[in-house]
Amino acid sequence: MNKSTESVKIALLGCGTVGTQVARLLTEQRDLLSARAGAPLELIGIAVSNLETERDGAIDRSLLTKDTSALISKADIVIELIGGIEPPRTLVREALCSGSSVVTGNKALLATHGPELYDLAEQNDVDLYYEAAVAGAVPVVYGLRESLAGDRVNAVMGIMNGTTNFILDSMTTQNMDFDEALLLAQQLGFAEADPSADVDGYDAGAKIAILASLAFHTRVSLDDVVVEGIRGVTADDIASAEAAGYVIKLIARAERHFDSRGEDGIEMSVSPTLVSKDHPLASVHGSFNAVLVEAQSADRLMFFGRGAGGAPTASAVLSDVVAAAAKRVIGGHAPREVLYGDVPVLPRSESMSSFFIKLEVIDTVGVLATLTKRFADAGVSMASVMQNKSGHIGDNHSLATTQITIITHQVRQSSIDCVIEELQNSDDVVEVLSVLKVEEN
Repeated sequence: MNKSTESVKIALLGCGTVGTQVARLLTEQRDLLSARAGAPLELIGIAVSNLETERDGAIDRSLLTKDTSALISKADIVIELIGGIEPPRTLVREALCSGSSVVTGNKALLATHGPELYDLAEQNDVDLYYEAAVAGAVPVVYGLRESLAGDRVNAVMGIMNGTTNFILDSMTTQNMDFDEALLLAQQLGFAEADPSADVDGYDAGAKIAILASLAFHTRVSLDDVVVEGIRGVTADDIASAEAAGYVIKLIARAERHFDSRGEDGIEMSVSPTLVSKDHPLASVHGSFNAVLVEAQSADRLMFFGRGAGGAPTASAVLSDVVAAAAKRVIGGHAPREVLYGDVPVLPRSESMSSFFIKLEVIDTVGVLATLTKRFADAGVSMASVMQNKSGHIGDNHSLATTQITIITHQVRQSSIDCVIEELQNSDDVVEVLSVLKVEEN
């Protein structure tokens, strides 16, 4: 334990967008942060892969080093902001085993190797903090781990990726198609040159795995999350959703419920979802994030804010640094991982949702009755049916078609899969255009 007159030595691994802001704030706000921690905070070094890279003027170049292991060995707290699985996994293990507490914003690392790192922290009597790993400056990790420790959480859902929210919002408000909105996001710095992790849903998947582990006190990983990205969302989908009173958002969800056999389990998914316009998540625009938590006693709570960017993420990192430093000064630990046992992860077929289904069908008398019967035979109840634009196919456009949009009541995924297979094999159906989940208020 450090005395209050001794400094808490901090090593920073990585000096990218977030790392630069962390280093700047640790210098500019040193007195304020030190007062909150109860001891002087001293940034003793910044590990980088290239000492010659041009850097922000706020970076003291005398702190830069390529000798990461030597830096870790001298630190009380190690901040890992490199990203990816390796070398961060090796370096975080090294820090924990050397007796340093670790602050990380690395959701991919935690979603893949979290249990291993939690165990190492406990074995070595140090702390692992990761508020910045989910939703940037939004304090949802703290909320689940500490504020709701006295409650039972039933569901966590939300918009957890600012890039995809910006793209879908641009498609909605500026009538762009996906490629145009993605290019704009890249030009504005919201999307990487390779946007796959974001637009294919894996970034949000890693985040919901972390939150589900906290919410339901069981160990889950990214491999347990059913992930679907937004590449398939079209301008027509956006327009159809708008006509029906919805907007499309990429929703990450973790919910505990009973399966068809009455057994308790966890459902986790990331998918483009129609959100009703009176739902709190419908009004989340641009690159903002928002997370809804539904708890037994507290009811519905919403966490909203900047989900990415150097300064917002640095805010979350520094909150963890202050907490970790204070624990070293006064003693005690951050909340440990709490496990109640292994709650099974439900298969995709057992997930529950309402669905939006858009079809192009032959425009003949009785086609709607035929569709209704197919849905009824599969045990799927229709909440609404709308007919959209008409068209033609065949030689010389001889065959008239029409688009039908169906929104179902809540149903299991297995039943929807059955209906979709029937529709795809039907002579009345030209094409199944879209199948998206629906979230009502």
